[in-house]
Amino acid sequence: MSSLDWWVIGVYFLGLALVVWWSSRQQQTAADYFLAGRNVGWFAIGGSLFASNIGSEHIVGLAGSGAASGMAMAHWEMHAWIMLMLGWIFVPFYYRAGVFTMPEFLEKRFNSEVRWILSLVSLVAYVFTKVSVTVYAGALVFQTLLPDMELTLLGTVWGPFWIGAFATVILTGVYTVFGGFRAVLYTDAVQAILLLVGSVSITWIGLQSLGGWDVLVEMARERSDELALWRPLVVEGSDIPWWKNGDFPWLGILIASPIIGIWYWCTDQYIVQRTLAAKNLTMARRGAIWGSFLKVWPVLIFLLPGIIGWALHQKGIIHIPMKSQGGTAMDIDGDQVFATMVIQLLPAGLRGLVVGGLLAALMSSLSSLFNSCATLFTVDIYEKVFPDRSERHLVGVGRVATTVIVLLGMCWIPVMYRISDGGIYQYLQSVQGYLAPPITAVFLLGLFWSRVNANGAKWGLIVGFVLGMAKLAIQAQFSTLDESKQAAPAILAAIGDLNFLYASGCLFLLSIAVVVLASLITDRPDVASLKGLTFSHLDHQEIRSTAEKVDYGLTAVTLALVIGMYLYFSFWLR
Repeated sequence: MSSLDWWVIGVYFLGLALVVWWSSRQQQTAADYFLAGRNVGWFAIGGSLFASNIGSEHIVGLAGSGAASGMAMAHWEMHAWIMLMLGWIFVPFYYRAGVFTMPEFLEKRFNSEVRWILSLVSLVAYVFTKVSVTVYAGALVFQTLLPDMELTLLGTVWGPFWIGAFATVILTGVYTVFGGFRAVLYTDAVQAILLLVGSVSITWIGLQSLGGWDVLVEMARERSDELALWRPLVVEGSDIPWWKNGDFPWLGILIASPIIGIWYWCTDQYIVQRTLAAKNLTMARRGAIWGSFLKVWPVLIFLLPGIIGWALHQKGIIHIPMKSQGGTAMDIDGDQVFATMVIQLLPAGLRGLVVGGLLAALMSSLSSLFNSCATLFTVDIYEKVFPDRSERHLVGVGRVATTVIVLLGMCWIPVMYRISDGGIYQYLQSVQGYLAPPITAVFLLGLFWSRVNANGAKWGLIVGFVLGMAKLAIQAQFSTLDESKQAAPAILAAIGDLNFLYASGCLFLLSIAVVVLASLITDRPDVASLKGLTFSHLDHQEIRSTAEKVDYGLTAVTLALVIGMYLYFSFWLR
């Protein structure tokens, strides 16, 4: 890192500090702190949706996945069409309900019991998946960029991994605590631009260093089976049955990817909170559509650099650390690919810009997560236990809750230090594959079938969550494919071996069955209570009147880009 690089990073953090200072002066009510006063425009909303999603675990993890498994993870990165569902289908329900959180919406649709269950499940999931994985990925970046950094504190020598992890968590926590959701939104909008510029640069320079797109495609064809977008149900030459195949079989992708996508983009507080901060329904929808347009590009600027990095490594242009000595192309440490390309390819100044982008990715994801956790705790738990507290008091509680989340994230870092086999992005998707099905089932059935009642929603969430966590625990201990795990009893080993994509589909069907059965054996919900909360009780004419021509046009462009990308990468190695 040259002095120019540090100057670029310094200017970025100075701008960040100014935004936080300005935002901290705007926090008077709970709506100010948690939803930026519900007065945000579509550009900031879309940018925040994109920046919050594209965290350091995306940049680091996607590049690693590209190097190790090619386009397998691209299906999750082409979820722009699901973001359009958020804008056109889900946002009208949420915005008309006037809620702060997704659990609060479920209380209006069902009852307070369902609200409590979703709040607790969401908080647990956030702390032990998103916070830890994001911090871990950011620490890996520091370890590669500043390998010689050391700090002696309390008699212990701390290396770049821990310095980077703790520094970014603390800095992000500070600006989230003081700046509130307004700081999160506006810094995210700037960070989205920084992410795009930095990642486009590394992709372009990487391709030029390799010799162009044709050279990349030619080299990739040598590993076409490993890098293809669509994978067979059974690996050729393997005796592993189809339901144990862990190489992203096409049927599993078709089943699990939409389930996880709808949960993440359309029902998760972490994402949906941005649209709830809009000035009106038109801005909320357009923000989601603008975010979906931005979401089209991660495959090209985050995942492809991993494949480019692998090709550069094969030609000896850069050197990527290996997981083991004397390993093959598949043994390179994928999670080190992006940072290695930054260090070994980019010139001074631009290197600082891309590092700033990596820091922006880490901090935008963490800030969004910290604020969403604070909102869930304050609005869905604290305010229910201690009603009639002043707006200023609730803002104070939100800041304390954010601080606690920061501390919990720091405590969980040592555990995440051990999680790297298979890549952090694949780990994240597999865990989400067990959390998403019951929540997706409850929201879809609750919005589109008026017969679903609170009893069905409650038991669907409970049973689905328990079964998902049971699958996660079983696969950690039992398997016939991993010699380090137990192969008996056979039934547990079979459950452990079941591909997470198929397991996600099974959990989704079981959750639907529980919701439907529990609803049908109890009373119908009161029709009067469903106004504006289900598809058949929504004023569709009023909703359509809030859409403008630009919304339809940008939607059409986004869909065309998604379809075009799917068509190209389905055949690019043939």
